[in-house]
Amino acid sequence: MPDTESRPTRAGVRITAAGIVVNAVMIVVKFLGGTLGHSQALIADAVHSCSDLFTDAVVLGGLKSGRKAADRSHPFGHARIETLASATVGLVLAGVALFLGIEAAENIIHHREYQPTWFAVGVAFLAVVVKEALFQCTIRVGRHIRSPVITANAWHHRSDALSSLAVLAGVTGSRIRPQWHILDAYAALLVSLFILRVGLRILRDAARELADTAPPPEVLHRIEEVIRQVPGVLAHHDLRVRTSAGQILMEVHVVVSGWLRVCQGHRIAKEVEQKLTAELDDIKQVLVHVDPDQDPDPPGTV
Repeated sequence: MPDTESRPTRAGVRITAAGIVVNAVMIVVKFLGGTLGHSQALIADAVHSCSDLFTDAVVLGGLKSGRKAADRSHPFGHARIETLASATVGLVLAGVALFLGIEAAENIIHHREYQPTWFAVGVAFLAVVVKEALFQCTIRVGRHIRSPVITANAWHHRSDALSSLAVLAGVTGSRIRPQWHILDAYAALLVSLFILRVGLRILRDAARELADTAPPPEVLHRIEEVIRQVPGVLAHHDLRVRTSAGQILMEVHVVVSGWLRVCQGHRIAKEVEQKLTAELDDIKQVLVHVDPDQDPDPPGTV
């Protein structure tokens, strides 16, 4: 693989490896904080962080496989592997959310109260800061290399930060008002809802890609606008656009004068392709078909 293609992959691998180290440390810290600080919500948050290690492994595998160049067995590339990896991240998040939500609901129904200490409050605050910083770094890399699986993993980190924020609110409230000990369980339930929302959103986006769903209307309108700007294009039709691993693959038929030479029609098609790839950063592949117009008369005749 050329170096220019492998550099984004290396950037994704580095940020994911950093996430693995951070998550491993935070799992230990949260479990200690939840156990020693008597916080069920913080222990639930630690379980959530355990899922991060699994999804980090999925991200690494999906990124390395999905960024491979096209070959005989995969003539359109391996980008769908990256999409499947992001779908796996979404599934894991949704499963963890249901597990934690059910446990928290049972604690609320049966009035199982916990009495978090200020140690738990400090750990929850640390978790918010660390995971938000990891989110900011990861989302920056994901957007820069246009990787849906890295971006999905970034939102996994953000869900950790949000869940830790809910834990922080719950355990702090329990410390301020001892009779509010049940807030810890409600915080754990809120954590599960945060996680479920993120997981379902990631799953939805992955499903849209796997189903070859067209990009938003504003993207299609921009593509059509660029095509119309190319000199020699009389009209266009049969525009087909899909996304794969966050990048656009498209084909379109452009209508040119039937009296042009083949090389002239080919040159117009190449101009359409070049202008599209220059104007829209997310376009990976463009296939342009040239169709002659139906005018039987040569130019200049009445």
